[in-house]
Amino acid sequence: MSKFTQHFLMSHKDVKEFVTEELELFSNHAKLTVSEIGDGNINYVFQVVDEKSGKSVVVKQADVLLRSSGRPLDISRNKIEADILKIQYDLVPEFIPEIYNYHETMSALTMEDISAFKNLRYELMDEQIFPNFAEEISTFLAKALLPTTDLCWDRHEKKELVKNFTNVDMCDISEDLVFTEPYYNYKDQNIIIEANQQFVEEHIYQNDALVSHVATLRHKYMNNAQALVHGDLHSGSIFINQEGIKVIDPEFAFYGPMGYDIGNVIGNLFFPLARAHYYNGDKQFQAWLELTIAEVYDQVKDKLTAVYNERVTLPIYTNATFKASYLAEVMADSLGYAGTEIIRRVIGDSKVKEVSEAPIGEERIAMERALLKMGIELITQRKEIVTGTELVRRFNMIMA
Repeated sequence: MSKFTQHFLMSHKDVKEFVTEELELFSNHAKLTVSEIGDGNINYVFQVVDEKSGKSVVVKQADVLLRSSGRPLDISRNKIEADILKIQYDLVPEFIPEIYNYHETMSALTMEDISAFKNLRYELMDEQIFPNFAEEISTFLAKALLPTTDLCWDRHEKKELVKNFTNVDMCDISEDLVFTEPYYNYKDQNIIIEANQQFVEEHIYQNDALVSHVATLRHKYMNNAQALVHGDLHSGSIFINQEGIKVIDPEFAFYGPMGYDIGNVIGNLFFPLARAHYYNGDKQFQAWLELTIAEVYDQVKDKLTAVYNERVTLPIYTNATFKASYLAEVMADSLGYAGTEIIRRVIGDSKVKEVSEAPIGEERIAMERALLKMGIELITQRKEIVTGTELVRRFNMIMA
């Protein structure tokens, strides 16, 4: 009788038995090595390698408790991740790891091993240049997002997907960490270096105009079931090499505004750019990253238009005025959510390494203030910035 008929947190030995006896992905005689490769707080991620054949898979298991705090979490989040990866694999297979199995009882997702790719965040911190990144990520965003809206998808099926991707626990985390605590520190969990405490008070907490814009973005995040979004598409969820990218870890997936994913990508590109600027980074890397930020914005805009023209057929939606307004709102949302991502990663307790590992001193103070100013600019001026060149120009003005 199988031991995997009731959920428990698997050890390395259990993982071996799981992939051989339960999933039959390897023979019982295979010499397997299991390594935990995840560094996240939400799931346990194991790489399984057959030492003889070299065949490998990754097993990602959800537990009932958050690893750091012990906070209870719904383990069905791994099913949500498996389901969105299958949908996205059908839409953009070149950018998504292949799914081999989802085991509902164990809340374990078994998929393609993408260890030939590296974490984009770490690569950018090492100032590595990827000339094709803007082309690849913009294609992913346009082809994975717009086709899941009811402009393209059957409206009845789309409504069923909205129900299936109601991701209460994970959305609750974002609603707090991204849209509430950075502006209203009611849990007293924000982490701000002492030299910037007053700056944050004046420019964030007491900035009523900013807070009103954030309230609008928060409300749209919670109520606009526009497209099936990844929900946490920062640079740590993108793996890369010179041949391409793979997008992983969509456990925050839900039906929400397209701009949330686009904005997360754009916002996270400003962290290595700011760090390189304030800590004397390589000039060639900075120039490439500025160009990449501009190209991501412009190419997403152009490719969304192309996908819209190809996939949307209902005459009401092919109306030129509606189409222009719809796409302009998506791009404005994208900049607004880029701004909320930047601010929360500087102020909140879930920081990015580009900020948290930067030495504290005059450079760190100036870098954080510049990022916060850019976040404010993106949120409050999101409808006025309409080109990638203007987007980068505004950041350069802030850093000057």
